[in-house]
Amino acid sequence: MNRLLPIDPQQMSDAQRLVYDRIANGPRKGVRGPLAIWLHRPQLAECSQALGRYCRYDSSLEPRLSELAILLMGRHWLAEYEWAAHKPFALEAGLAPEIIDAIRDGVEPAFKKADELLVYRFIRELHAQRGISDALYSEFTNLLGNDAVVDLVGIAGYYTLISMTIKVFEVPPPAGAAPELPTHLSEGISHD
Repeated sequence: MNRLLPIDPQQMSDAQRLVYDRIANGPRKGVRGPLAIWLHRPQLAECSQALGRYCRYDSSLEPRLSELAILLMGRHWLAEYEWAAHKPFALEAGLAPEIIDAIRDGVEPAFKKADELLVYRFIRELHAQRGISDALYSEFTNLLGNDAVVDLVGIAGYYTLISMTIKVFEVPPPAGAAPELPTHLSEGISHD
């Protein structure tokens, strides 16, 4: 259950209403989950939603790769809301169901596409080593380019903020979503 309830739209300040309307009328088509929590601090909500809009809709990474990165972030943080919200987008973007299932289960997927394997390795190494080796950096930029590495780091950072918000404020999964992720790091692999 949410530790901090979303603000009733009828009780919003002018600043909150402005951000609320901007989010609700944008590509997200609604204010849910961590975005609703951030409205308690409208300046944070405004800056964060703008970064999120870029990471989700305007990044140089094609949706299949950005959704893969988002699922990896959700799995790393065991952020059920994020997982449930983005799994359908990942499937729609063309990420294979068996890859999604393997990530959920904490097993390295059998990737058939080099770009997906590189995104997976990049996110995993970033978490495990708190950095990226020269070899992986070179391999990634040779295949996907400098813009892609900058955007992937941005996606990882933004979805860390999203996941932290979900975890700290105990944001429940979207209505009707069945939990899929383990509840503790000891279940499945740990990304530390």
